[in-house]
Amino acid sequence: MLLEKSLERGWRVAVRGTDQGRLQWLDQQLWLGREDGFLPHGVEGGPHDAEQPILLISGTAAANDPACLMAVDGADVAADEVNRLERVCILFNGHDADAVQAARGQWKALSGAGCKAQYWSEDAGRWEKKAEA
Repeated sequence: MLLEKSLERGWRVAVRGTDQGRLQWLDQQLWLGREDGFLPHGVEGGPHDAEQPILLISGTAAANDPACLMAVDGADVAADEVNRLERVCILFNGHDADAVQAARGQWKALSGAGCKAQYWSEDAGRWEKKAEA
């Protein structure tokens, strides 16, 4: 849903992960997505990275010049990225204690660096804003 909304706004997106195997899994999930929609994307290292609306990356550089960064699986996010990009999302599994702890550390570091931040949680199928800094 977040990827679709980002594309609707005309944003290119980088999805930053920490593991190539997991990025390959995400790539397959995007190909197997909804029948009524397709999310054009690629995995970094292809010949058309710069043209990809959604680019799955493992490093800090994204060849598609994204307006939005989505960090998954504990991928690092720098304060200068938050200040430069239209939107940065840090996605994590709220049922995984290690993932929650890592996200709390990112929240503290980024909000401590002066970045504006919002924490949203999906409860019972609805997204609710839980905190803002």
